[in-house]
Amino acid sequence: MRDVQRIAIVDPSDITREELRNVLLGMESVWLEAECSRYEFFLDVIAQSQPDVVMVSLDSDQTKALQLIAQLNEMAPELPILAISARGDGQAILQALRSGAREFLTAPVVLEELIKALQRMQRTVTSNGARTGDGFSHRQDAQVIAILGSRGGVGCTTLAVNLGATLALDPNNSVALVDMDLALGDADVALDLVADYTLADVVLSVDRLDMQFLKRSLSKHSSGLSLLPHPVQMEDAELIREDHLQRVIGLLRASYSHLLLDLSKSYTANDRTALRMADVILLLAQLELSSLRNVVRMLLTFGNDEQIGSKIRVVVNRVGNEGDISLKKAEETIGKPIFWQLPNEPRLVQEAKNEGIPLSQHAPKSKLQQAFLGLAQSLTGKQLVQPQKEKSLWSIFG
Repeated sequence: MRDVQRIAIVDPSDITREELRNVLLGMESVWLEAECSRYEFFLDVIAQSQPDVVMVSLDSDQTKALQLIAQLNEMAPELPILAISARGDGQAILQALRSGAREFLTAPVVLEELIKALQRMQRTVTSNGARTGDGFSHRQDAQVIAILGSRGGVGCTTLAVNLGATLALDPNNSVALVDMDLALGDADVALDLVADYTLADVVLSVDRLDMQFLKRSLSKHSSGLSLLPHPVQMEDAELIREDHLQRVIGLLRASYSHLLLDLSKSYTANDRTALRMADVILLLAQLELSSLRNVVRMLLTFGNDEQIGSKIRVVVNRVGNEGDISLKKAEETIGKPIFWQLPNEPRLVQEAKNEGIPLSQHAPKSKLQQAFLGLAQSLTGKQLVQPQKEKSLWSIFG
């Protein structure tokens, strides 16, 4: 579900704003990014939320509403504007379109007409990542990275947590991790987080999700990484279906710059759904026979699926163990180049896990953390901007 449109609405009337809100929350392809009750504050709301489409109700104060549309059109000409009014006469429509609205709908809004209007506006957006003169921008969907293990114990959660935390080092990134090992996941343990909500809680409200609830459902770690953990009760895993997962991943993709999915080893229908929605799949292996044999089997199986096979990148963990199969022999065995190597530093990994912090906080200069940094930069195609540490008085005065 890649075509989620982020919507911001402004309507001083509580009654009509609530009606519109309910219509939007019932649409799978829409994400209600922000709502505002004052025309005067809406420019600030837009600057902070950066939606794909804005909806302006004209009826509370038509003059102010039309002035707002004109301002929006001048400051962010690429931002589609949808005007809404109970007055559906030609004069009202003409005034809205002349002010800069792209579409006009008569209130109360009919769902079918709204869907068609949004589809038309989506087709006319020319550049998804362009920045306008005053700093408004359209955010691109998140990069979705699925992490798949060649067997149990190869280090998938370690990779997910540390790659996520490394991506979160860049203040320009917003990173979320979903623990999809629904029965036995332990990402919450690795981050020492006691979550108020789990994936099961989100699924129970999936038809009425809004931005506030979804953001509140994720627990944020001090590293900057946000986590949506697996269900607390094992039986709650049965609540999560493929269509639920598509909805949740689609909405998270519209809200974060990077989304990581830590999959189970059962390769269920949910896992396959996640693999198909991912942009990149990291298949984690070790340089030993059983792991590499499974890599071969998985590449053969997933290679038959056009939505999965081409996205797989093989990552080798714990490189440097005595007695390991050589990298050259491993590549000959699997018939595919090794995309990335992670060195073997088990003591540091265990210490970080016991403390509930990623290596970016526990051992930022270690070889393993530098490997995670390189992997993050390779996946994003850009140098990560890391926050600068404040200088101490001692360093300042010498």
